Parts: sequence; C-alpha cells; structure tokens
Amino acid sequence: MSDKESLVIGSKIKAYVKTKGLMCSGELPDAVSEKVRAMLDAASERATANKRSTVRPHDL
Repeated sequence: MSDKESLVIGSKIKAYVKTKGLMCSGELPDAVSEKVRAMLDAASERATANKRSTVRPHDL
C-alpha cells in the first residue's frame, strides 16, 4: 500500500456530510484519509512502545 492510497471510502464520507445538511469538497476524503493515517501511525507507535504487536482501540 502506498502512502497516498486512500484509507477511507469517499462516497461514505460524502453521504455522512450530506446527512448534516452540508456539501462535501472533493478534497475532503483525501484530508480525512491523511488524518486516519496519522492516527494509525501514532497508535502503531504506542503499541510498539508497549511491546505489543497488536494495535488496539485504546492505542488511538
């Protein structure tokens, strides 16, 4: 998986934003994917620091 491959489903993000009565920028899914990537990177570092090979919800 490349660093720029999306980690989210754009149509799901757009549908969710639409439920809030708003429109979605075409760039929003990429920005959300970058945020998710950063969260997963931090969670992975926390799991490693705790000598675990499994990333758990509380690592987020």
